[in-house]
Amino acid sequence: MTFAPLLTLAPEASRHVEILHSTGGLPPHIVGTFREPSVFQQAPDGRYFVFDRRGHAVHRIAADRTVATRLVQVGPEDGRILGASTFDLGPGSRFVVADAPGGRERVQIFDLDGRRLGSFRLPGRAAPRLTVGPIVLNGVGSLEFTGRSMLMNQPEIGGLITRFSLNGHPYQTFGSFRSTGHEANRDLHLALNSGLPLADPYGAHYFVFQSGRPLFRKYDSAGTLLFERHIEGVELDPLINALPTVWPTRPDERGRELPLVPPTVRTAAVDRAGNLWVALSTPFLYVYDPSGEKIRTVRLQAAGVIHPSSLHFPDDRRMLVAPGCYEFTVW
Repeated sequence: MTFAPLLTLAPEASRHVEILHSTGGLPPHIVGTFREPSVFQQAPDGRYFVFDRRGHAVHRIAADRTVATRLVQVGPEDGRILGASTFDLGPGSRFVVADAPGGRERVQIFDLDGRRLGSFRLPGRAAPRLTVGPIVLNGVGSLEFTGRSMLMNQPEIGGLITRFSLNGHPYQTFGSFRSTGHEANRDLHLALNSGLPLADPYGAHYFVFQSGRPLFRKYDSAGTLLFERHIEGVELDPLINALPTVWPTRPDERGRELPLVPPTVRTAAVDRAGNLWVALSTPFLYVYDPSGEKIRTVRLQAAGVIHPSSLHFPDDRRMLVAPGCYEFTVW
């Protein structure tokens, strides 16, 4: 394969914005069969996995990128998925899918051949506190699979990060809520405390707030706060300046008025060196080192500018990005 230049400088070079060009990815005849490829990851054995959110399916692609196999089909039954919000490939030989048949949030565990190994449902009906169009970003949509447990943002439980066992038992919750100025409005307060829990390779955890003024926190393995950093930069200034002081509402399926809160952060991930990559709602990514210092501002370019829905680091040099199922060399 011939690789494109790894790095070119855009006109924004005076602001140190790096343009990373795709160095490969899945071939168009495979990507074209997916309706909405929202997660693109690679297993240690070299095979690729694509979660097609709109197609309600998980696909496995051979390591040589020639053949795609549909592993999980659409349906409300156990072993199928319906209304799925996210997918995550664990460090071993399993993956998880979070969906919500009948409005009830469910997490299922599969092996790499698509056989269901277990599942659990969360109690009640979670409110869609943070959405982009039809996509729910919070609740089970924030799921991260560590192999031994699952991390989720379930602010209704009382903290930012909740760790679940593989059979669905919540056994650790940590991370205090940030002040929002809307504590009297519970739904808005919880929406502004929605975000992404992430595990780093060394046992620590990040929490990236996805709405309101963006910031992130880092916790140690016991859940003790190490530091908090505001996410700031000229690329974010127009978005921050346009944040509302009064939030619109919309009715849920039961007629309850819930605040309509758009995200300021689309997604985030931690690379193999422990650096945090944050994809903003503007077409930029900020990269922070393990001490919380911003070290890069990046824009991704393939057929056009990419607005990532997921980031995945299969090794210490490459990043896989959806949509588009592209590969980038990042170091």
